[in-house]
Amino acid sequence: MKLNRKINPNIKSNQNFITKKRLKEDEIDFQKLRSYRLDRVKKELEKNNLEACILFDPVNIRYALDSVNMSIYNMHNLTRYCFIPVSGPTILYEYFNCEVLSKHLNLIDEIRPAITWDYFSNGDQASIQLKKWVNEIKDLSKAYFKSKKVAIDVLNGPAVAELNKEGIKVSDAKYILEQARVIKSSEELKCMKAAIEVAEIGVSKMRNELKAGMTEDELWSILHKTNIEHGGEWIECRILSSGQRTNPWMQESSNKIIQKGEIVSFDTDMVGPYGYCADISRTFVEGHKFNEEQKKLYKMAVEHIDHNYRLIRQGVSFKEFTEKSWKLPKEYYGNRYSCMLHGIGLCDEWPQIKYPTDGGQREGCFEENMTITLETYIGKVGGKEGVKLEQQYLVGKNNLELMSHHPLEKI
Repeated sequence: MKLNRKINPNIKSNQNFITKKRLKEDEIDFQKLRSYRLDRVKKELEKNNLEACILFDPVNIRYALDSVNMSIYNMHNLTRYCFIPVSGPTILYEYFNCEVLSKHLNLIDEIRPAITWDYFSNGDQASIQLKKWVNEIKDLSKAYFKSKKVAIDVLNGPAVAELNKEGIKVSDAKYILEQARVIKSSEELKCMKAAIEVAEIGVSKMRNELKAGMTEDELWSILHKTNIEHGGEWIECRILSSGQRTNPWMQESSNKIIQKGEIVSFDTDMVGPYGYCADISRTFVEGHKFNEEQKKLYKMAVEHIDHNYRLIRQGVSFKEFTEKSWKLPKEYYGNRYSCMLHGIGLCDEWPQIKYPTDGGQREGCFEENMTITLETYIGKVGGKEGVKLEQQYLVGKNNLELMSHHPLEKI
C-alpha cells in the first residue's frame, strides 16, 4: 500500500486553507437518504427476530426518520420518541404542539402527541402519565409486535418495570441502531463530506487567529460560530487545551490564557450540516514554530496514525488490526487515548477499537463503506505537553480514503 500523502508530516502546510466549494442541498437526494436509513433499521430488526423498536435517542430518531426537534434537550428528557415496526406504520410521538415540524417527512405515517411521564414534566402526576404511556405501548403490541418483545434504546427504570408487569419484554435497540448505521450510503457520504468541509473552515480560522493573549474559550468559540453559521447543529464535547493543560488529555476548554510558543490541541466532535459528524483533531503551536520536544511528540503522533492507516482495508479483522497496531512506548502508555479508532456517522459509532490492554471490540472486520476515525494522543506520563491528532476515513475495497483534508503541520 502506498503512503497516504495526506498525513505525511512533510506535506506542504497551507495556512490559509479554506474550502471554497460548498455542497448544495440539491446535490443530496434526501428521499434516497431517508429510505436507505429506515430500511437499514427494519432489516436489522428482522435479522434479530424483532418486530418493532421504540427510539428515544434523538440521534437514532434522526437516523431512522430524519426528524429533528430540540435534540440536546431530548437527550436528557423522555419527551419525544418514535415507533418503528417491521410491518406497519411508523409513528412519531412529538413534543407538545410541535407536530407540524415533521409534516414534510413522508416516511412518517402518523404523528401523535408524546405521552411524557418524567418527573420534570409531570411532577406528582408522573405515575399517572406512565400508565397512559404503558397502555399506548400495549395497544401497539396488540397490532404490531404480538410477540410482546420490543427493542428500546433509552428508557428509565419505572417504565421498564411497568412494561415487564404487562408481559412486554424490552431488548436493546442500541445494538440494532449501531449495526444499522455502520454502512454508509452514497448520500450519507455527501452529508458527511459537507460537515467535514464546515469543520475544516472553522479549523483553518482557528489556526489563523491563534495568538498569545487569547483564552482557550475564545479560540474554541470560532469553531462553534462557524458550525452554526453554516447550518451545523452542536458540538459534542469541549476538548481544547493549551500548554501544560494538554497533558494529560481530555481537559475541557477554559478561560486559561494561551501563552507564546504553547501547544494547542483540540478535537472537533462537531455535529454539522444534515446532522453528520466531523470528528478530527489537530495540534497547533502558538506562533507556528515547534520546539524540539514539540516536534518529537508531533512526529510520533503522525507515525502512529500512518502505521495504523496502513493496516486497514476491507476484510481485515478487528483482532488482526489490534494485534498489529502501532506500539505506544511505555513512558506514554499510561496517558494513552481511550481508543485507537472508532466508527463515525451522525456521531461516534460502532466499532470502537481500544488498546490491547483495555478490552473493547474484537470480533468483526472492516467493511466497504464503513466510515472511521483514527486517533492518537502522544503525551509522556508526567510530561509538559501533548499532541492530539485524528483523521476521518472511508473504508474502500483496497484501502482507506482520507475524508479530512485540513493539512497537518509542517515541522
